[in-house]
Amino acid sequence: MLEPLAAVIGGYLLGSIPFGLVLVRMAGLGDIRAIGSGNIGATNVLRTGRKGLALATLVLDGGKGAIAVLVARFVLGEDVVPLAGFAAVLGHNFPVWLNFKGGKGVATTIGTLTAASWPVGIACCVTWLAVAGLFRISSLSALVALALSPVFAYVFADWTYAAMATGMAVLGFIRHHQNIRRLLSGQEPRIGAKKNGG
Repeated sequence: MLEPLAAVIGGYLLGSIPFGLVLVRMAGLGDIRAIGSGNIGATNVLRTGRKGLALATLVLDGGKGAIAVLVARFVLGEDVVPLAGFAAVLGHNFPVWLNFKGGKGVATTIGTLTAASWPVGIACCVTWLAVAGLFRISSLSALVALALSPVFAYVFADWTYAAMATGMAVLGFIRHHQNIRRLLSGQEPRIGAKKNGG
């Protein structure tokens, strides 16, 4: 029982590192939670006008999910990879350091899936890009990629990864609840719009 517990704790702690918050503060731009939507993810970091910071946040948020998976795989064994991956996304979305108010977990989810099974991660990225190209709505692209991730995981990996992807997709949909409401009402802004609601 120690390996699963270590995977969950380690994955959660890695996932809970708020890179967006840290990078924006280090750049002297204040608290990212007081900017735009208040989200700590790359999309909101982009609203500071610093594309480099947003890219760094995207890479680091994806990277922490990947690291959680890789450490679990090589230190604790393949069986606990789904636990570590899910815990990393849980940590990003609900970090203990920020009163459990974190990001939406898209980058961390994709990083986790890519490290767990690269074809699954690639399929999610292609889905995101395809939907974004068609509809120009970032949140819709993320939601479709999240929704299809369990299918990709089942096809390209196995049912344990599909279960992990399902759990991460549920977390993502929970964190996108405001976006979903705006999508249903036709008020969700498109990529490139001057104002974006998170």
